[in-house]
Amino acid sequence: MKILYGVQATGNGHITRARALAKQFAQQGIEVDYLFSGRAADKFFDMEPFGRWQCKRGLTFVHEAGQLNIPKTLQQNSLKTLHSDIKALDLSPYDLVLTDFEPITAWAARNQQTTCIGVGHQYAFYKNVPRRGDNVISRAIMRHFAPADIHLGLHWHHFGQPILPPIAEVHESDISTDTNKILVYLGFESHDDIVQMIEPFKSHLFVIYGPYPRYQSDDNIQFKPLSREGFQKDLATCNGVICNAGFELASEAIQLGKKLLVKPLHGQMEQLSNAKALETLGIGMTMDSLDSRAVKGWLDNFEAKQIQYPNVAEAIVDWLQHSNLQDTHILAEQLWAQVKSPHISPFEQNMGQWQIA
Repeated sequence: MKILYGVQATGNGHITRARALAKQFAQQGIEVDYLFSGRAADKFFDMEPFGRWQCKRGLTFVHEAGQLNIPKTLQQNSLKTLHSDIKALDLSPYDLVLTDFEPITAWAARNQQTTCIGVGHQYAFYKNVPRRGDNVISRAIMRHFAPADIHLGLHWHHFGQPILPPIAEVHESDISTDTNKILVYLGFESHDDIVQMIEPFKSHLFVIYGPYPRYQSDDNIQFKPLSREGFQKDLATCNGVICNAGFELASEAIQLGKKLLVKPLHGQMEQLSNAKALETLGIGMTMDSLDSRAVKGWLDNFEAKQIQYPNVAEAIVDWLQHSNLQDTHILAEQLWAQVKSPHISPFEQNMGQWQIA
């Protein structure tokens, strides 16, 4: 089996999922080529697991000051380049295409009638899951941005739907947790606004990751350049995480039992819906803006919730090799049966409990 795996690289969450799957593909000896789109090639880091990966322009979303900028998004994308890249991509060497919301591989597969499997959080929105900020435009984006024949949607809970748990690969650490340490990753927000929000809390250590050229510190605030290894260490040893409402980092925090405070991007249905799901499940707090009062309430009153998810990446790779790819229900049932969640009602074993959207 030879696979082409397309990854949307506007944010780092898609790449994090791809790393987990790449590890399993390598262990099981499956040949995979990787195509990333959505950012310039020199903006990637820690890409060794993907071998000789390729990068295309693709489509991306432009965010400023915590919200989606539609005019700049339209201005910075080139449909002509996208169409050219889709047409030029030859899928004849591949048995299968995977796409994590990556449009070039998805549309090339559709045009060339190659089976395409969508793996990622966005594909959960093909089912009846919590939503906020949903409208005609957001529904059109979800349906047509990176279409797939088979959907492996991921979410923190099944919500009665045949979707899968998160691919939340975390690294165990024998270093104890610092109860006063808070990890901050708000890549779509203004640096000054972030600092202003956390400045009042002198008794806590805030570790902020962002596009900094080098390590810096200011009293109880540390500024660190992007690094997968350093980030994972700080995630393992912190007590809580403040971040935007993307899916992957929140999944890792929940898996590790870290308290979670999210600020969704305005104008982006996925993040608004993620915030609603976290509130519905009681596993995170949300704030509509960077608000010191919300941070204080979270620091003082919110108790961390932990959900232990199985090795979803391994299960997906096994499923790709040994299963009828059209049948995702059994895969979902098997994985949710392994979830350990004292805070959320247990998974219904009876397949008849699925609410088919």
